[in-house]
Amino acid sequence: MELNIIEKLAVIKAVDEVISMDDMLDIGELDYLSQLAEVMNFDAELLIQAREVEAIEAIAVIQVMPESKKAFLMRSMTEAANADGVVDEAEMHFIFRIMAAAGISSGD
Repeated sequence: MELNIIEKLAVIKAVDEVISMDDMLDIGELDYLSQLAEVMNFDAELLIQAREVEAIEAIAVIQVMPESKKAFLMRSMTEAANADGVVDEAEMHFIFRIMAAAGISSGD
């Protein structure tokens, strides 16, 4: 998926939040983050920058992204939630909150 730098920061921020939800970093999550970095072409420096992005700024970017990019974000967050083999309730609630804030219906 070709994303501009602002979109990358928003997507990375959201995925990182899902991965960080349980305050533990599992090897599966590290592997997923590494795969995503390759697909999205980002490095550790951009991950650090994404962590500094305010949630409200990330949501504002996500709201105006095309539907194909929103679908990519939703897939990425869902895959991140599954990366450790356990999708916990907090991760699902977070994903649904992002979907709602970004105007993405669960049918999209």
